[in-house]
Amino acid sequence: MQLDDAAHRPNPMLNANHTQEAEIPFVTDAKTAMPLHTWQADFGSESASRRTRETADWVVASRDHRNMPFAIVDKVNAKVYVFSVDGQLKGAAPVLLGMGKGDDVAPGISDMPMSRIPPADRTTPAGRFLTAMGRNSYGKEILWLDYKNAISMHPIITSLPKQRRPQRLASPTPLDNRISYGCINVPPEFFTDVIHRLFSGTAGVVYVMPEARRAGS
Repeated sequence: MQLDDAAHRPNPMLNANHTQEAEIPFVTDAKTAMPLHTWQADFGSESASRRTRETADWVVASRDHRNMPFAIVDKVNAKVYVFSVDGQLKGAAPVLLGMGKGDDVAPGISDMPMSRIPPADRTTPAGRFLTAMGRNSYGKEILWLDYKNAISMHPIITSLPKQRRPQRLASPTPLDNRISYGCINVPPEFFTDVIHRLFSGTAGVVYVMPEARRAGS
C-alpha cells in the first residue's frame, strides 16, 4: 500500500455504522509488535477493536492530528488509547463515560445545573476535539475537550463512594462503565503518567468514536 493511497482512505468515524458494534462489544486479540510504517499507528502488543485500529491508522496516514499528540476513545469498549505525534502508542486504559448512551450533547445542558441533567442526557459526545490542559472549578488539572459544554478528560472522582467509580473502572467488562455526566474518567496514575506528560504545554486531539450513529450524520 502506498502512503498516498492510505492517506486518502475514508475516515472510519464517518462511514461506519456503529449500531451493532454498540450492542456487542468486541476486542481483537493482542498483536505482536510490528515495525511502524509511516501510514500506520503502532499499537505494539495492546489489544483494540478493529474500528479503533482503522481510526488510528487513518489519523496517522491523513495527518489529521496535525503533528500533535492524539487519543482515541472507544466508547463501545470503554477504553482510551493515547499516541505520540508519530503514531506510537504511549498508553491505554479503561475509562468511565456518560451515563446516557448517545453521541450528541443534549440541547440546553450547558445552561443547566449538573444535578438537574436527566440521566439519559448525560452523554459523552462523539467527534474530533482539539484539546487543551486546564483547571476545573476546584483547581484540579483536566484535559478540556469541549469547554462550552463542560466535557473533559480527568482522573476518576472518588468523593461519592456509592457510585463505585474505582470498582467500575477496574471491572473486566465495559457494561458498568457508564456513570459520569459526560466527562471521560481515567485512572489517576494514567492521567499523570500519560495524559499530563503528552498533552501538557501543547495542543492535542481527542477522537471520541461514536456508539449509536455515524459521526457527522
